[in-house]
Amino acid sequence: MCGRYTLMTKLKAIEKRFNVSGNIQFEPNTNISNGELAPVITNENPDCLQLFQFGFTPFWSDKKTYVINARSEGDKNKKNDPYYTGSKEIIQKPMFRKSIRSKRCIIPADCFIEGPSTTKLNNPFVVYLTNKQRPFAFAGIWDEWIDKYTAEQTKSFVIIKTVANTLLQQIGHPRSPVILHPEEESVWLDSSLSTT
Repeated sequence: MCGRYTLMTKLKAIEKRFNVSGNIQFEPNTNISNGELAPVITNENPDCLQLFQFGFTPFWSDKKTYVINARSEGDKNKKNDPYYTGSKEIIQKPMFRKSIRSKRCIIPADCFIEGPSTTKLNNPFVVYLTNKQRPFAFAGIWDEWIDKYTAEQTKSFVIIKTVANTLLQQIGHPRSPVILHPEEESVWLDSSLSTT
């Protein structure tokens, strides 16, 4: 489920790699997990590195929800068939349908932590790209939630997941985060493009 990932690259190198600037305080982290702040680059501000909370809450929610994965297939492919090529029903899911259309982000990462379905993170693997590219970008979506009692604003994000690639299948995990090629990053941030 890609509930943890690592970002040890220094901020200056992240800014250079993604051609962004940012005035954020972020310490390199070997174990970014649910509820923590982490760097993102959004479609609304594609030249700026910002800190958002890992763990998504849609704007309409009554409380924080901390969702860390958004299935690209939505409710389809519940058996996690790695050869599934059907529709990407994420665009229909109430939790994500607004953000997938208008609030996309890329999430810089050096690697991610995954475990087999049976033992989960009790038997973790650290997964790097084979070309040793660091950092790379997860495809994500984000939203801004306002606590109706305190007026506190929270900008949060979620990593989009898809079927397991061959490496994740070998590990015994049924899902894989969507990792963007560098040439796909600006396309992902272009929310004017159709989602169909």
